[in-house]
Amino acid sequence: MTRVIIVRHGQSSYNTERRIQGRTDVSKLTEKGCNDASKVGKALSNILFTAIYSSPLQRAKKTAEIISSELASHDGKSPVPQVSPKLMEIDLPLWAEMLSADVKQKFTEDYRTWKEHPHELRMLVEEPEGTREHFPVLALYKQAQQFWQETLSRHPGETILIVGHNGINRALISTALGIPPSRYHCLQQSNCGITVLNFAGGLGEPVQLESMNQTQHMGETFPSLRPNHQGVRLLLVRHGETEWNRQTRFQGQIDIPLNDNGKQQAQTAGEFLRDVAIDFAVSSSMLRPKETAELILAHHPQITLELQDGLREISHGLWEGKLETEIDQEFPGELHRWRTEPANVQMPEGENLQQVWERSVATWQDIVQVALTNQLKTGLIVAHDATNKTLLCHVLGLSTENFWHFRQGNGAVSVIDYPNGLDGLPVLQAMNITSHLSGGVLDKTAAGAL
Repeated sequence: MTRVIIVRHGQSSYNTERRIQGRTDVSKLTEKGCNDASKVGKALSNILFTAIYSSPLQRAKKTAEIISSELASHDGKSPVPQVSPKLMEIDLPLWAEMLSADVKQKFTEDYRTWKEHPHELRMLVEEPEGTREHFPVLALYKQAQQFWQETLSRHPGETILIVGHNGINRALISTALGIPPSRYHCLQQSNCGITVLNFAGGLGEPVQLESMNQTQHMGETFPSLRPNHQGVRLLLVRHGETEWNRQTRFQGQIDIPLNDNGKQQAQTAGEFLRDVAIDFAVSSSMLRPKETAELILAHHPQITLELQDGLREISHGLWEGKLETEIDQEFPGELHRWRTEPANVQMPEGENLQQVWERSVATWQDIVQVALTNQLKTGLIVAHDATNKTLLCHVLGLSTENFWHFRQGNGAVSVIDYPNGLDGLPVLQAMNITSHLSGGVLDKTAAGAL
């Protein structure tokens, strides 16, 4: 695998002023931006990088230099950051340097398009040779694809670092995973947030989002809510480890309890979420997520846990209780199909992913609706690997063909916001946070069979 770690630049002067930066290069890192960049370097100091790529804009370039100096101070060497114009921020020439509030007032219709249908935003840019039609988001996605096509082939099996901006980082993640430009605002990239992508080859070959937008190295449990957030935040957790996870035995709907390590993971997740104000909690009705949720809620005794059958793990039918080697012998080729084209596999006497999708998404939507109706702000949802991956596909507008794009470690936390209720699109704020379990940026949980 080629491991790619993506970081957004530190806080800049324009960020604090809520000013549109785009490709302008006036904005500089604040003192906090420099300090946070230093924290990123420390958090990544045990990882050996072959190359560091940075946007040429000074706020990203400076962030890359600070990270690189921290890496060098730990192991005596670090690659010199290389500048790539393909990592430039989104080009918003008609809005650059304006306050966001002024853009909203002066370009009311365009701003609404930007927020609701970003792929349709069109700017007419006056140039010496005439007027040019410019679609900022579509151009950015094309730029991101070109970066991947140029860069991945240079680094097979290596680890590289990319330091970019909010927009280009979202486009890089989206083009890697197949998330459409219409969902541009469905991903969050915080200043100095860390994202980890694993590529099996080039663009279009298998890829996994190991984690997204980690902020714990800066002392922030989760990314902050978007401005004017009116909706609900859901904390999606995968249950702790079971003995069958450890053995890579398929459990599906066989009700296996947590093992000692799984209980420890759930308790550690509980410590991690201790100071988060949780208003409600829902778990799959199966034993392993229920135990996980109860251990987390030990710090929130006022919360009553609700159980939902719709969040249960996929039924693997005749595969349940079997090791991968046994499945391969009894059902030749089917396990390979499950790994490569999951949407097309019908589990013998079990479910397919479409069935999991229908029941889990219906339950999820109900949970959001009830929370909004009762004006509840933050909910804990504890479920399973396949259920969580299916829900992540739903949140990002992907089909179940993209199921394997997401990693869900035992005891990991993902953060999904509905800033405008069910009428607006959800935002994946962070995914597969495991720093509370591994003490580092990389997911070291033994994810095991589903």
